[in-house]
Amino acid sequence: MSYGAGVKVVSILGEDYSIKAPAGEEQTLLDAALMLKAALAETKKKYPTLIGDRLLVLAAMNLCSKQIEMQKQHKLELDRYQEQVNATVEVISKTIGQQG
Repeated sequence: MSYGAGVKVVSILGEDYSIKAPAGEEQTLLDAALMLKAALAETKKKYPTLIGDRLLVLAAMNLCSKQIEMQKQHKLELDRYQEQVNATVEVISKTIGQQG
């Protein structure tokens, strides 16, 4: 459901929110709403008695912790690639140095 340029209405826990997405980011907004709804459903399954703000906060905390883990993993991978690049550059430098 949407109205106006870039404004999307998303329903979270029975509440409708009108959110204006930057141009070209409408799909990202809808995907984010779907991800939040999935996180809410997953959290509700684990903690069936949680409702309202408590459910929302716990679901958000779970999403944030997943994001932090992904960032850590990404940094580890980048560091590993950087080490590989440095080792390759070192080998090339030695090879060039030996030819001189």
